[in-house]
Amino acid sequence: MFDTVIRGGTLVNADGVSRGDIGIAAGKVAAVVAPGEAAEAGTIIDASGCFLLPGLVDAHAHLREPGLTHKEDFSSGTHAAALGGVTTLLDMPTDEPWTATSEQLADKMAMASNRIHADVGLQAVVSRDLSLIPRLLDHAPVSFELFTADVPDGFLFATLDSVAEALKAFAGADTLVGISPGDQSILAGSSARDGSGTIAAFLDSRPPLAEANGIARALVAAASVEARIHVRQINSELGVQTWSRLRGMADASVETTPQNLFFTAQDYETQGPNLKASPPLRSSHDVDALRAALGAGLIDIVATDHAPHAPAEKAATYAAFADIPGGMPGLQTLLATMLRLVDEGIIALPDLVRMCSRNPAERFGLGRRKGRIETGYDADLLILDPRRSSTVADAEQVSRAGYTPFDGWTVKARLTSVFLRGREIVRDGRLVGPAQGKIVTRES
Repeated sequence: MFDTVIRGGTLVNADGVSRGDIGIAAGKVAAVVAPGEAAEAGTIIDASGCFLLPGLVDAHAHLREPGLTHKEDFSSGTHAAALGGVTTLLDMPTDEPWTATSEQLADKMAMASNRIHADVGLQAVVSRDLSLIPRLLDHAPVSFELFTADVPDGFLFATLDSVAEALKAFAGADTLVGISPGDQSILAGSSARDGSGTIAAFLDSRPPLAEANGIARALVAAASVEARIHVRQINSELGVQTWSRLRGMADASVETTPQNLFFTAQDYETQGPNLKASPPLRSSHDVDALRAALGAGLIDIVATDHAPHAPAEKAATYAAFADIPGGMPGLQTLLATMLRLVDEGIIALPDLVRMCSRNPAERFGLGRRKGRIETGYDADLLILDPRRSSTVADAEQVSRAGYTPFDGWTVKARLTSVFLRGREIVRDGRLVGPAQGKIVTRES
């Protein structure tokens, strides 16, 4: 006998769609049986006419705790995630303090206990003190993060030599290193050329050239020491071309974000501070190239870079556009924006699952329990009704940012239920029950 059976739905996995009923026991998918096959359960859920997707896995989010909880915290951020169908999210290490030591990572794990509405995997930052890495590995973080530009000196790896040396420190370790593809030399050079503080100066400080060189450097360095890397936030045609030509050199994956697939630099004129982030938005030509890469399967993962700020911080007056706090909310709208791409014919539902569920789970060490509707996997499930539309609205956002850049957008489906390890945590847009999330660590 199962705890729960979900009947009548169409299952969507990364490799395609199928019909089947899902039997859930002890938080796992215990069986996928033929439609209508006899199955006893304490609870029967009718999902006729609906799609069933594995819960989304957002590989790039900033929950802002510790130290920055006026922007977001574990509770508010995972609340937003759950409402948006993100059942697992991977939290970046750039809080206050940055998660650079074993003690800081352990403290962060403890802070989240009994407060998270979705499962959370934690990432650690690579500091210039490489001797800290072995003890961090003892906690099995889902990944490490290495920065090549625009960060404090203690975390900056600005040269090819320093990137390679840092990656070498992970020799023999079963982990993944995320790399943001910036170029500190271009950032410094542009600042010397143009100190006007305009939007144009901000764009010039982080051009496609910086991204492309950062991608090439990351791949070459990873290949030289046989490291596993994940390239963050690709968003330009030049970056796509560089990735396409060099990606086979190393064990590497790449991500982009929804905002990079929809907005251009021209949108700064209307949304300004609310869209300001790094990398900056590009031209419509770059967006077209990125969408083509998405459709061609060149992009492995779509993640949000959820990075909220308090509304007053975004609304304040700054001397330069570059000084506006960078980042925007995204956890609650990841599914909606990906469904918009489905509506536009850019991708299909299995592609959505591949880039937002299976691939991030597998790449970040959670692939034996997350990312699939399959026997033995966590019963993290979404029920999506294609007969009902839904509209994204500022008023419904629960992140402390209090807005979404996708306000007013409509998609041709509605998320009706979200399950985390077999328990319904969201029903019709509202949380159900207390926080059920757990800290998840990299599989050994």
